[in-house]
Amino acid sequence: MKLNVNSEIALTHLLTRKKQTIIASLGVTIGIGIFIFMISMVVGFNRYSDEALFKTEPHIRIYQDDTLSRPLITKTKLGNTTIIINPKIANLSNTLLNPKRIIADLKKKENIVTVTPQVSVSLFYNNGISQINGVASGVNIVDANAMFNIQSTMLAGDIRNLLSTSNGILIGVGIAEKLNIKLYDNINITSSIGVVKMMKVEGIFKTSNSNIDLTKSYINLAISQQLMKESSSYLTDILVNIEDPNKAPEFSKQLKNLTIYKVEDWQAANEQSMSNKKTRQVMLGSISLAILLVAAFGIYNIINMTIKEKLNDIAILKATGFSGKDVINIFLKESLIMGIIGTSFGLLLASGLIKFVSGIYIGGDREYFPIGFESPIFIIGGILGILITLGAGYIPAIGAAKIDPIEIFRK
Repeated sequence: MKLNVNSEIALTHLLTRKKQTIIASLGVTIGIGIFIFMISMVVGFNRYSDEALFKTEPHIRIYQDDTLSRPLITKTKLGNTTIIINPKIANLSNTLLNPKRIIADLKKKENIVTVTPQVSVSLFYNNGISQINGVASGVNIVDANAMFNIQSTMLAGDIRNLLSTSNGILIGVGIAEKLNIKLYDNINITSSIGVVKMMKVEGIFKTSNSNIDLTKSYINLAISQQLMKESSSYLTDILVNIEDPNKAPEFSKQLKNLTIYKVEDWQAANEQSMSNKKTRQVMLGSISLAILLVAAFGIYNIINMTIKEKLNDIAILKATGFSGKDVINIFLKESLIMGIIGTSFGLLLASGLIKFVSGIYIGGDREYFPIGFESPIFIIGGILGILITLGAGYIPAIGAAKIDPIEIFRK
């Protein structure tokens, strides 16, 4: 295929300066490769963190929040002595009123995937003289598994055993190790109000959080209500999962209109984790962008040096009828060619790095490093690589277009 004159000139410049062309393209290759790799690493790690979090926490939680007691007299007359009080947390029940109505209303709403009730019980796990404090979640195990995928965390036993064993319990691996408990052993639990129950261990699970493994357990809803000496209508939480977890803050605002209770999304409940996630994204994103800018600066220098060395050639081109736009077009094509070459190899470099790192064994429930091929990131990286190289070539190209051939010939 025959190239036009501008393309032939651009190609000639690149071929006569092969070393500089290779160095500039290599800079873009490294920049794009590292950019895609690091962003993919952030996305993969964040996805893994969220998946691990959602194995124990819902997207949205509805519960009775603690409230402070208030003085009976809120206003005093002018001249009266102001009484300083020390407000305490009001001694109110944490049960939800008419929870079945709330659950029914939630299930009617769009975008809600799972709704399940829960009774949270503070208790002690006992085995002989050994004792550990923790929290048991009284749940409908089928609904809870649909929400948290508990079965995927099981080391021994089966969650379905709770359906046939009323006094069954699923305990974290930390509890089992501390109390020397094995599958199908008996364990005593004592609630915060002193109710004691003998439970049969029907399963042992392991999450990615050692603190949860050392304190958490799942029991049947009826047993949890008995531990609190409450009726079958007693519930402390309603847990909700939606289609897109990232929309939980907006969705929780809508749910606040349905109930007088506290509606808390998972991002609000994990502010520190969200802050760390954003910090990680900004830090690695800034480093990746800095590498890209360094690569772009390399192309800028090479185009700029080419222009200085080719001043006479540019003057002759303009004297023979080439316009300023033609000159800009020539140097932009040079940048574009280097950008395409560098970006193409950068995509290959990123693929190789991701493939290599994804095979590194890190242990735990994940086993291998949480990184994968993210198509949107590859597309963004490719487009960004081309745009940055074009920008790096456009700046010196404008200067070349303004060259006055008469001034050059006089020199």
